[in-house]
Order: sequence, then structure tokens, then C-alpha cells
Amino acid sequence: MQPLQTYQVGGAVRDRLLGQPVHDTDWLVVGATPQAMAAHGFTPVGRDFPVFLHPQTHEEYALARTERKSGQGYQGFTVYASADVTLEEDLVRRDLTINAMAAPPDWDGQAAQVIDPYGGLADLRAGVLRHVSDAFREDPVRILRLARFAARFPQFSIAPETLALLQDMVAAGEVAHLVAERIWQEISRGLMAAKPSRMFEVLRACGALAVLLPELERLWGIPQRAQYHPEIDTGIHAMMVLDMAAQLAAPLPVRYACLGHDLGKGTTPQEILPRHIGHEQRSAKLVRQLSERWRVPNDCKELAEVVAYEHGNLHRSLDLRPAALLRLLERCDAIRKPQRFAQVLLACECDARGRLGLEGSAYPQRPYLSQALEAVLAVDTARIAAQAQASGAQGKAVGQAIAAARSHALQAWRCGGQGGGRF
Repeated sequence: MQPLQTYQVGGAVRDRLLGQPVHDTDWLVVGATPQAMAAHGFTPVGRDFPVFLHPQTHEEYALARTERKSGQGYQGFTVYASADVTLEEDLVRRDLTINAMAAPPDWDGQAAQVIDPYGGLADLRAGVLRHVSDAFREDPVRILRLARFAARFPQFSIAPETLALLQDMVAAGEVAHLVAERIWQEISRGLMAAKPSRMFEVLRACGALAVLLPELERLWGIPQRAQYHPEIDTGIHAMMVLDMAAQLAAPLPVRYACLGHDLGKGTTPQEILPRHIGHEQRSAKLVRQLSERWRVPNDCKELAEVVAYEHGNLHRSLDLRPAALLRLLERCDAIRKPQRFAQVLLACECDARGRLGLEGSAYPQRPYLSQALEAVLAVDTARIAAQAQASGAQGKAVGQAIAAARSHALQAWRCGGQGGGRF
């Protein structure tokens, strides 16, 4: 039985050349048929194109294939997988030159062993994101993928001809054919990259942001009061907040909340600028609509709405009296969901520090509100309820007794020298 002609391809080769950890290896088999794969003990798993599981490692091995555009959008392709498809023909259908390299299965990481028909090594060394061929234009998901790679590798530039190609694709209406699941898949990965703002910078530059996320696109050029936002421009602030979230290693729900927290500033009436009265409520509505449009997971959706609606109140929380502070905690559902509230506070810190010259500033509201919540959670509500009921209280009166006990706990906590408030 003939041995299989296998190669490592794509991201595994790229990341190893960059000295980055490789978590998954993409394997490609050239010159084989499904029957030959089965004879070697591989199990078929692919439906759209032939993919097989290795009998020992259970890694996926794909047969070399070509693709031909047969319709609109990212699903409009006819796939051809056959033993006569060459390695070069398979690699040329890939998106970027740095992802179109291959290496032998026993590769030791040396560049000399890399099979590089399309200049990926040179672009990797020069720090350039460049499309492999004009076939790039056939798949609109690649616009998002390139933007995501720009966020992951912020030191890389985009080749001018590639940016021009992106602009042509947007002008041709390809972005309109993207489905919600694929948009969120790529956007969420870009949000978790080293510099999320680069993703939106690229999408703006090619015109895709105005199609995919017009609520964000309109923030650029909208002024804010310099005493609170030295960077002035709302779009710049939004990007600074996202990058601060990355700097603080925030999880995805926090980063999504940062993305949507100020969307309402794009709908502020011109006559009241640079003030943004009521932008929190407008932001919450817009981020809710965005979450529905992209089918965003509930943990991200719910956190984003809370942050959008309450971030102004949370920033001002140091001045709240106990009853008002308790109401704020209740509106954030902090008592029932303390772990989510911790993420709310992290998003608010990103907002406060995502401002020109304030990147290294402290955000005392975060520890202050965390301690306030601890004081509230320490109240024995079962005991309070039992005492209230023993006194004849029912229903709403029992809830009022618990609220009073929690307010008293906040007052005692504050008077005991905890926190940094001024009530």
C-alpha cells in the first residue's frame, strides 16, 4: 500500500515560523482518494468536502481540493477534490499568502523546508497581509478574516492591492450576503485578538463597517466633552476602550459590552453636542438590536445591555447614598449574578481608562462596588424575612424589610471606613 503524501498547512506553519504556540495542525493529503484514505484506516467526517480522522491521533486530514464560484456569498462554491489536485492548486485557493504555505509532516521548523509557492515567507518577514489570488474576492467571509488577522497581528500592514480588492468586494455588495453566524464567529475572534481596534480600522477602510455595523461607523466625527474625553472623538474613544479591554485580558462578554457601550452617542441630536444626554438608554436599545441581528450569545448580549444602560451611573456611584446604591446594584442584578457584575465593573473600568491620557489611571469604583456588593450579600435575608413575617408582614412588606436591612448594611459598611464613597 502506497504511503500517503501529507503536509502541514496553513496556520500551523505560519505560527511556528513566527515562534508562536501551535494549538492545532491542519493536515493536507495530496494524490489520494477517499478509498485510499479508508484503506489507511481513516474515517470520513466531511460533508462539503472530504475530511478524514486519523486512526490514532483523531486529527483531521483533508484531501487537496479546488473551489469554483457557483453562486453568491460564502456558500456559493463547487468543491472539487481528486487525486489529480496538486499542492499548489490547493494552496492558491487560500486567503492570505502567510496562510498558503506547507511543510513536510516531520518538519523541524526551519524555513528552508517550507513549500512556499506564493511568497508567504517574504510577506511574513515583511509583516504584510496580502491575498494569494483574485479568487479571494469570491468569499466575503475573507473580508472579516483579514480584518481579524490585522487585529491578531497589529504589527502587520495590509498590501495596498489587497485593500483595493476589499473595497471592490464591498462595492459589489458581497458583504450583504454574509450570514449572522459567520459574522459573529469572525467578529468575536477579532474582539479577542491582541488589538481589536485594528479589525474595525480595516473594516472602516474598506467600507464594510458601514454595512455590517453602521451604529459604530457613525461614531467617528461625533464630539464629546473634552473634560471627560480628552480624545474628543467618540469613535476614537470606542476603539481605545476595546484596546483597553484587550490590555486587561477581559473575556469576550466584556469586550462585546465595550464595543456597544456608547453606540447611542451616534444618535445624539446635533443641537446638544458635545453633551450626550440619555445616550445610555439609546445605547442599550441599539446594542440589543445588534445582538439580535448577529445572534449574539446570551451572556454577551445581557452583559452588553447592562453596561450600556448603567455605565454612567456606575461611574458616578461613589457619590450615591445607601438606598440609591442598593437600587443600582439591583438594576444590575448584581445580587443574583455577582460574577456577571464583576464583568460589568471590568467593562466600566475599560471605559474609564479608554481615554486619552487616562490609560494608566485608577478606577476606584470597581473595588468600591465589589466591596459594597459583599456587604449586601452578607445580609441574612432568610432571617430578615422570618422576622418580618413573624411581625405580620407579607409580600411587598417582606421585600421592603430586606431592602432596609441591605441599605443599613451598606451604611454600616461605609461608616466603618470601607470603600471610597462620600455619602
